[in-house]
Amino acid sequence: QVQFVESGGGLVQPGGSLRLSCVASVRMFNIRNMGWYRQAPGKQRELVATIFSGEYTEYADSVKGRFTISRDNAKNTVYLQMDNLKPEDTAVYYCNFRIPDPAYWGQGTQVTVSS
Repeated sequence: QVQFVESGGGLVQPGGSLRLSCVASVRMFNIRNMGWYRQAPGKQRELVATIFSGEYTEYADSVKGRFTISRDNAKNTVYLQMDNLKPEDTAVYYCNFRIPDPAYWGQGTQVTVSS
């Protein structure tokens, strides 16, 4: 059964950093293209970062230069390093496949950026 478990969120001041982790219970994780998504209150869920099986990465313009996605295939884990956080980054963060399967959304992890 596919499952994604996100962790690492919290409350941080503007300009601060957080590192999110997502452990994936999925077969052949190493060939999966993975994404980090976020959903702010009253807004639709959006894709913020992608890492492909060959470790090529893509980012939304809003986070480019501040967020870094990476993966550890030995641990079935994908990470999101978030630096220079802004209040507009406040959201619940989720991981899923790059083409997300609605059945596999986890609980997410809350990130709040506030002074």
